[in-house]
Amino acid sequence: MTEPLVSVVVATRDRPRSLGRLLRSLAGQTLGPDRFEVIVVDDGSSPETAAVLAADVRTAAVRHPRALGPAAARNTGWRRAGAPLVAFTDDDCTPHPGWLEALLAASTAHPGAVVQGITRPDPAELDRRGLLSHTVSIEGLGPQYQTCNIAYPRSLLADLGGFDERFGPGSAGEDTDLAWRAIESGRSTVLASEAVVDHAVESTGVIGSLRLAVRWGTAVRVLGEHPAARVMLHRGLFWNVWHYLMWRSLLALLAPAWLQRIVVTRHLAQLRRRAAERGAGSAAVPFLLVRDALECAAVAGGAVRHRVWVL
Repeated sequence: MTEPLVSVVVATRDRPRSLGRLLRSLAGQTLGPDRFEVIVVDDGSSPETAAVLAADVRTAAVRHPRALGPAAARNTGWRRAGAPLVAFTDDDCTPHPGWLEALLAASTAHPGAVVQGITRPDPAELDRRGLLSHTVSIEGLGPQYQTCNIAYPRSLLADLGGFDERFGPGSAGEDTDLAWRAIESGRSTVLASEAVVDHAVESTGVIGSLRLAVRWGTAVRVLGEHPAARVMLHRGLFWNVWHYLMWRSLLALLAPAWLQRIVVTRHLAQLRRRAAERGAGSAAVPFLLVRDALECAAVAGGAVRHRVWVL
């Protein structure tokens, strides 16, 4: 039997429909089916997920009886991998047919490197994109190195001990942490621009959007342990430009009234523009303010917890 060249590892939890779509896209890869294997780790899902996996005879399925988090699920997956290259994607992604061939070609051209691909919002779901939706868009290399589209040499994963499982269920940043540990160990990172996956556009609702905002507090730890990762910050200090504008407006409350008006007016204008870009009107500005305030508080709390200067 031919040994696989690539092991595809997917951590899944309660997304049976999109998981089925992912598995169908993997069955349509241009890389021969005998050259790769698929390992899906069911991280404590409901029975619908098991039914999807049982229907796909090519997929090796592993189940965690209870959710341990994406770091633990991915570790379970890659440790069962039999190929020298491990490609990660997520259960809400759809790889293009040439995805694995492109990752493999880049890895062959750059032995030992971490290979990142391109991720774009699913073009079939762009009409869902709005104020209360979530997707991922990655057109360049790093600095977050998300596992929706990335490949590691299996030997490197073993050397690093895999993902840090202290990032438990509901947390974020375990993929960024792994990549920066690889970089600090001397490994290079390369972009495979032909390795493309489409990321689902998920409707989150108000509560889901707010939950996404507060989960970033756990990811702050990455910046404390990997100072070079601060390149992802806005102006080297702020989580993103919206945090910068929020803290600037709060600081302006200590300034004279005329300066307060200028700063706050500019902030609100930017929020209105942001709402318009997501198909919403000015009535969405209060929601954006609440969301940004919760995210600022979560990041500031994480900064205190992990003793790192970020706002």
